[in-house]
Amino acid sequence: MAAKAFDVVVIGAGPGGYVAAIRASQLGKSVAIVEREHLGGICLNWGCIPTKAMLRSAEVFHLMHRAKEFGLSAEKISYDLDAVVKRSRKVAGQLSGGIGHLMKKNKITVFMGAATLPSKGRVAVKTDKGTEELTAPSIIVATGARARELPGLEADGDLVWTYKHALQATRMPRKLLVIGSGAIGIEFASFFNTLGADVTVVEVQDRILPVEDAEISAFAKKAFEKQGMKILEKTMVKKLDRAAPKVTAHIERAGKTETMEFDTVISAVGIVANTEGLGLEELGAKIDRSFVVTDPHCRTGVEGLFVIGDATNGPWLAHKASHEGVMVAELIAGGHPHAVDPASIAGCTYCHPQIASVGLTEAKAKEAGHEIKVGRFPFIGNGKAIALGEPEGMIKTIFDAKTGELLGAHMIGAEVTELIQGYVVGRALETTEQDLMNTVFPHPTLSEMMHESVLDAYGRAIHF
Repeated sequence: MAAKAFDVVVIGAGPGGYVAAIRASQLGKSVAIVEREHLGGICLNWGCIPTKAMLRSAEVFHLMHRAKEFGLSAEKISYDLDAVVKRSRKVAGQLSGGIGHLMKKNKITVFMGAATLPSKGRVAVKTDKGTEELTAPSIIVATGARARELPGLEADGDLVWTYKHALQATRMPRKLLVIGSGAIGIEFASFFNTLGADVTVVEVQDRILPVEDAEISAFAKKAFEKQGMKILEKTMVKKLDRAAPKVTAHIERAGKTETMEFDTVISAVGIVANTEGLGLEELGAKIDRSFVVTDPHCRTGVEGLFVIGDATNGPWLAHKASHEGVMVAELIAGGHPHAVDPASIAGCTYCHPQIASVGLTEAKAKEAGHEIKVGRFPFIGNGKAIALGEPEGMIKTIFDAKTGELLGAHMIGAEVTELIQGYVVGRALETTEQDLMNTVFPHPTLSEMMHESVLDAYGRAIHF
């Protein structure tokens, strides 16, 4: 069978791959995309979207219990876990189907199968009907990542779960151990805790949410403990003894090992890139701990071969992958796009309370040699937050004292995952403290706290 020729072949149809394919098509390129599982990748099918659907159910459940505070009444409040999961899967399915429509609309040829790179400029796709041979001068690898599994803590789908098992839970954990307190671990801890599970979170580092600003981590820990979670920092799960219906965890803290019993464990200890078996190293790409090493424009050093998203350098976030997809498509089409700056990528965690951040933490700013000014503003000082019944939270901003550059912003509280984009835009426009101070924020909104936090950095806060 003759090879099918394209200008661009994209391997992986997640938020990096499908966006790269669409942009390349918009720029006049003939494009093929190869996907071995589901259009939309992990994000749409097993990550960002279905988790947010489940967390929304937990949020509504939480609010129903607070009905009296709002002058309302709700009796016999309960939940149906099967229905919660079903709604989450339906939302994911709707969006995944939408990607198929976008592929057709943009005249992108879709090949469902597993890809390999037998030689430069060639892609072999193993499909149900046999092997398809594709050729292209430009190949974009967007194969994503999967959950990391540690020896002795491997998931079995029954007693020990990964995020995938948690997203299609068939039973409600009574006593849950979450290993790892990054975004994935904390979101599932928050979801099951809200629905009534007895949740313990174990983090090997000295604080939960270790990539966040230390002050935000400390605030989050207090909020979670107030909700009934147990948080164990500087702690390691050494092994799990499984004897249905329970798991005995051997937990090491301060040099001592103790055992604790649970009925469910969720392992959320990071990710591994899906880069093996593709033939990348044989072509000359360098791989470091499963991730392909690239330059800031996602070039691998192999002519015509690019790697984007979770298969390469962090942060491992869907929106970074999408932006890299656009950047690489424009590069292939002869453009001169700016490289994606990892420091300008916002991180969002949809636990309760929500957490969002962009740029440098206070510690990293000092480490980088900046003389800094720091502003803070609490939710309790904001009229909209009080009206919403969400007075717990804070916004923290960090500026370079000499230039007024916004170095970082860190938030915890209601809807901060939406608010953070204001600071992201500010950083992209190279805003200074003066620009932000002179901006008129609408009232009453949560966004006014962003203004007040900036004012506070310069001793000018009005409402606190």
